[in-house]
Parts: sequence; structure tokens; C-alpha cells
Amino acid sequence: WRAALNGVLNGTMPEGARQELYLSVGVTGHRDLLPGEIPGIEKRLTDFFRGLQHDFPDLPLQLITPLAEGGDQVAAEVALSLGISIVAVLPMVQVEYERDFSSPAELENFRRLLGLSDEIIVLPPVAGDLETPYSKHERALQYSQLGVFTSDHCQILLAIWDGKQGEHIGGTGNVVKYHLSGVMDGLEGDPTPAGLLADNENDLVHHIVCSRDRPGGAPAGDLEPGEAAWFSSRPEVDRSDSLPGIYGNLLENLQRFAKDRNEKPVVIERNSSSLLANAPELERPTGVELTDRLFRVADGLAIHYQARVIGSLRTLHVLAVLMGLVFLVYSEFDGSPWMILVFLGLFFGGVSLYIIGGSHEWHRKYLDYRALAEGLRVQLYWNLSGVVEKKWAGFAYDNFLLKQDAELGWIRHVMRQASMYRERGEEPDPAWLPWAVGEWIGSSDNGRGQLNYYARNETRNMQRFRRTQRLGTLCLWVGIGTAVVLFLTSSVASENQRNLLLVLMGVMPLIAGVWDAYAHKKAEKELIRQYGFMRRVFAKARMLLDGNESPAFQRQVLQALGQAALDEDAEWLLMHRERPLEHGRL
Repeated sequence: WRAALNGVLNGTMPEGARQELYLSVGVTGHRDLLPGEIPGIEKRLTDFFRGLQHDFPDLPLQLITPLAEGGDQVAAEVALSLGISIVAVLPMVQVEYERDFSSPAELENFRRLLGLSDEIIVLPPVAGDLETPYSKHERALQYSQLGVFTSDHCQILLAIWDGKQGEHIGGTGNVVKYHLSGVMDGLEGDPTPAGLLADNENDLVHHIVCSRDRPGGAPAGDLEPGEAAWFSSRPEVDRSDSLPGIYGNLLENLQRFAKDRNEKPVVIERNSSSLLANAPELERPTGVELTDRLFRVADGLAIHYQARVIGSLRTLHVLAVLMGLVFLVYSEFDGSPWMILVFLGLFFGGVSLYIIGGSHEWHRKYLDYRALAEGLRVQLYWNLSGVVEKKWAGFAYDNFLLKQDAELGWIRHVMRQASMYRERGEEPDPAWLPWAVGEWIGSSDNGRGQLNYYARNETRNMQRFRRTQRLGTLCLWVGIGTAVVLFLTSSVASENQRNLLLVLMGVMPLIAGVWDAYAHKKAEKELIRQYGFMRRVFAKARMLLDGNESPAFQRQVLQALGQAALDEDAEWLLMHRERPLEHGRL
């Protein structure tokens, strides 16, 4: 299984040729379908896949399936007929998995579908190296691990299911239960138990009801064979025949990211650089290159939209000052009517900029893409350094943004795409560990790493904030000084001179106020505190690593560092989401 895990099998797609993004559908289904119900199930599957293709045209579909006989193979056949990519995930090595097929015809169909798959992933033994043939309990554990993997790496779980909770671990009913609750009966080892009590964006199920070809095989309760419905674990989401709105919004954000990636390759290439640019000539763990490509996309787009947001913010505040100046000149100098048109032109120019920025979601995209880029940075260095739990088949970054707005779950969905291909059961080359430390942490004086980044930006933002304070204070005192001059010279100054002084007296405090509002919108104080906090965190990590050469301890430090970075990333995102562009400040 080790060779199967680390290699690309049967002519599957090389990692560099993969799409960066898919809408992933994981399938779990019963093996013993009634033959008479299969045409109706195929019709429901066709409607389901075509509906997703229609609603999310910029997200190619991807079916994650073990290709077991019954529901899994029926779904795969329909998917292939619609041009949908297949990722075959085998719960155990192929020769052992094939023992579970009931007839030579079913086995032959499995092999045929396996040959048509774009990817083949073989999951390692749950309990370490196992002797073949596996026992009944060992097989059940492997199927439980398969259910965890499928659930954790899809956006939608497609369940061809009778609606009954299964008695055997690893069965369809238990996979649905895990998708809804995060609990897989009989399987231990989830390193992210904190997620059990939080809202989960990854609990969407599309249920196609089926019967089973066995005594008592009718569907549960009032369910009718062939009916289809959406549901999730959220109490506010009722079982219905249409995609729930909250999940539709989440997938729409995922699609917008994919669309931006497709439409702005030049922007991405210009603004971003690879985290692996200085990588040594070592074997790269699976999934690392995909993670790096996704990072480049997110980082390049974040820089692009950051420039749009800051440019818009500056323009809006300059327009506010100009509007105030035009108003003061008009009122004090008995201005001509054309000045009213100038005032209105400035106002509607600001409104137009606000509408354009809002309709194109510059602010949301900047924040979301920046948060995604930082999450992918942690994901890449954890994978390279061997921090990620190798025995756990599920999504390894499940605490990131788990307690925040459910619509932010699309960020975790992107990370799931790379997580699906990360190496399981094997440690990366130990030589990656010191390289990851040097590239990720670096030092405060060598221009590399996050320690230098946070130290540099803390200093830069502190200087900018002090400059803002000085200029604001200067403008305020110039306004006050102008008022004093006006008082002392009011008896000797001409009317035009007095009006000029009145305009200056009004516009200087206005500039000070607008400048302060601009600094507030950019959250300069908060940024200084955050940069300072992260600088201290990375400096502490650097100090601990410099004093201890134990690989186990170094991975422990990197794990704590990554978690701190993810937590701070989430706080940064929430803080800035509360300060969108507002034309009401004009």
C-alpha cells in the first residue's frame, strides 16, 4: 500500500496537471440496490449533477468515490456520462479491496471504472501494517476511515441511502452520521475534537432514497424510493428539494474565487511568488505543489484587491475633503451655480465608486483571499515539516475559521482540496524540517520568513501612524491659529481676506477629521498591535528552536506556531470585515 499511496497509479493525472479547484461531491451508497429502482436513481443523479453544473458553471465537478458495487458505481457511471472527474479512493490496497466484490462481473466493472478515474488514492491501514487478508473488524475500520476521508474532503455528501442508521461501523448510515455530527462510531484518532461543538459548514447532504435488496429493505419512515432531498445538521435548515440558501452562498463564494482565478492569471503571476521558490531538491510530499499553486492564486488576488480597496478608500476621503472645500468656498465667497454642480459631481463620483467596489466585492475578496493565503501558508509548511497527523484520514485544519461566519467556510473548502492529496501514513523527508523553519520563521534581520515580515510591518505601520497623528494635529492647530488670526485682524482685513480665513479655518479641521477617519478605517492601531503580537510569537518560536535540535520538539513548536497564526488570521479577518467601505462617510 505504501507504493500505491505515494505513486500515481494506472495512468492517473500528475499533480502538476490537476485543476486547482473543484466542487467536490463525495458519494456513499448501499451495495444491494433493487435493480428495478436503479433507473429512477440514475434520473435523480443526472438531475443532481446537471443542477450543480448549471448553478456553478465556473466550478468543475469532482466525484469522490470508492467505486464499490451498488450506489457508488451507479453514481460514477452517471458522472462519467456528464464529463465529471472521478477521484477513486480505495479503503485498502486494491488486491484486498477486490475481495469485497460479490461477483466477477461486479469486479470487472470496478476495474473498468478505476481505469477511467482521474485520480486514485489508497488509504493506509488504520492500525499500521496489517497482514492480509484483513479480518472483518479491520475491514470495518478501513471503511470507517474511508467515510471520514470522503466526508471531510467534499462540499456535498451524496447519500444513496435507505435513511436507516446502520449497525455496522463504516456503513452508509454511519458515514451520513459522521458528516452531520463529526462522530464516526468505532474509529478513534480524530486530532480535532474541538470541532465537535462548533457550527460546521461541511454537513450538507443530498439524499437519494433507495430500498435494499434484502428482507426489511424498505426505506425508513415515510421516505419513498427515488425521492431526493437536501438536509444538514442545522436546525434552521429544513429538509427540502432545493439547495439551502446558506450553503448556496458558501458555494457561490467558492465559485467567485475560481472565476477570479480563471479571469486574472496575469494579475496572479505579477503579484505572487511561490513558497517553494527556494526549495531544495528533495522529494515533495503529495499535495504540496497543489497547496503552493492555490497559495499563489489567493495571495496574488488578495494583493490585487487590497490595492483596489486602499485606492478606493483614499479616493473617498479625498472626495470628502474636496466636497467640504467646495461648500465652504461657495458659502463664503457667494460662489456661482456651477460650484453646486462640482459639489454634486464629487458626491456622485464617490457614490459611484462605492457602488462599483460593492458590486465587485473588492473588500470581501481582499479579506477572504488574504485569510485563505495565510491558511494555505500554514498548511504547506505543516505538510512539509511533518506536523500534520499522518494517521488521520480527515481534514487536518478543521479548527481554522470554524467558529466564524458559516459563509467563510468556502475558505476551508479550498484547503480541503489540497488536503485530499496530502501524504498519509508516511513522514516527509526529515531534511524538509530545517528548510521549513528557515523559510517560514526566518529571522528578523535576513529579509526572509514571517519574523522579518512582522517586524518590518510593525515598524512601518508605527511610523505611518505617528505621521498621521502629527499631520492631523498640525491641521487642527493651523485651523485654530487661523481662527486666532481672523479674530485679531477682523477689523482691518478686507471681506475677501476674512472669507479666505474662514475657509481655511473650516477646511483644516475637516482635513484632520477625515485623515483620522481614514486611519480608523485602515485599523492602523489594531494592525500595529497584531503585527507586534505575531512578531513576538515568531520570535519566541525562533528562540525555542535555536535552543533545541530535537525534530519532535521542533514539530511541536511549528504546530503551536501554525495554530497561533491561524487564530490571528481569523481575528484579523473578522476585525476588518466590520469596517467595509461606506459612502455614508462622505
